Amino acid sequence: MEREGRTERREGVAVSEGGFTYRDAGVDRGAADAVKGRLGRIVESTRTAGVRSAFGSFGGRFMLEEGGELVASADGVGTKLRVAFRAGRHDTVGEDLVNHCVDDILTEGAVPLFFLDYFACGRLDPEIPVAVVAGVARGCRANGCALLGGETAEMPDSYPDGEYDLAGFIVGRAAYPAVARREIREGDRLLGLSASGLHTNGYSFARALLFGELGLDVDDPWPGLGSSVGDVLLRVHRSYLEPLRGPCEAGRVHALAHITGGGIPGNLARILPEDLDAVVDTGSWQAPAEFRSLAELGRTDRDEMFRTFNMGLGMIAVVRPDEMRTVREAIEAAGCPTFACGELVRGSGEVRLEGAG
Repeated sequence: MEREGRTERREGVAVSEGGFTYRDAGVDRGAADAVKGRLGRIVESTRTAGVRSAFGSFGGRFMLEEGGELVASADGVGTKLRVAFRAGRHDTVGEDLVNHCVDDILTEGAVPLFFLDYFACGRLDPEIPVAVVAGVARGCRANGCALLGGETAEMPDSYPDGEYDLAGFIVGRAAYPAVARREIREGDRLLGLSASGLHTNGYSFARALLFGELGLDVDDPWPGLGSSVGDVLLRVHRSYLEPLRGPCEAGRVHALAHITGGGIPGNLARILPEDLDAVVDTGSWQAPAEFRSLAELGRTDRDEMFRTFNMGLGMIAVVRPDEMRTVREAIEAAGCPTFACGELVRGSGEVRLEGAG
């Protein structure tokens, strides 16, 4: 291995001496944050009287003149698509897309009304968009959401054969005012809802490590697990709408953070007021085996893992201490394991990771 300053090069991937990081996989969070700041100023310049949310929210809220409020969001599934290309399996990423968008607007107190998809490729292989949109429709049915329309674009020379891009657009109605108001306070508890896997984030890291540095492929066994690499990476992103519906309707959930890009620290910070910190007890749950093996194989430190992956918690709810038991029982009765994972304390809008996890 040749040394170049503070990195070593393995299989074409430059690896930091301190262990594998997201930047080694080609994702620069600092540059992304700088771009978001510039985009925020551009987006805010279009603000109209109906807008009820700030730039950076999980979803955008819009008040209709005749009353009622809509919540909208748009997203993709990132480089998880490249795993689908590699595996030749296209029936799950559409469902991922719907569930990700449903979870985003749920954090704004909304339930979905309708969804639209955008599928673009260089040369149209009819079986691929059919499989993708079948997954979109499956996700819509499961979430009580209409697939209202979409776009299938064939653009020669824009994408290699067998590859495509996929995006989704969701509109919902405001249904849970307690969630939207985010009236959270010192002493409130954090309740983590179990993830189904990597969901749709950290895939540049995982692919660079597994396919690049380790030389594995989708049909190979995941190191230390009984499943293949492809099966683990293509697990469907969980929707939290049904597990949270009862507690949200009862007004017992006062804020939600969808743990996507940026991990637990980056997403919990998005719902905190300036005078509160979130203290996360990382020893209150065990990260699933796929995350533990990624950390070990990449020699990646805890903070980098928590900034990159959901670490087993796909959604975090803020609840009152005296309602924690009731909320947990309702969510777990719907089939989603939960973890009491921290609390809110006086502070300055920071997320603090504490504990041995």
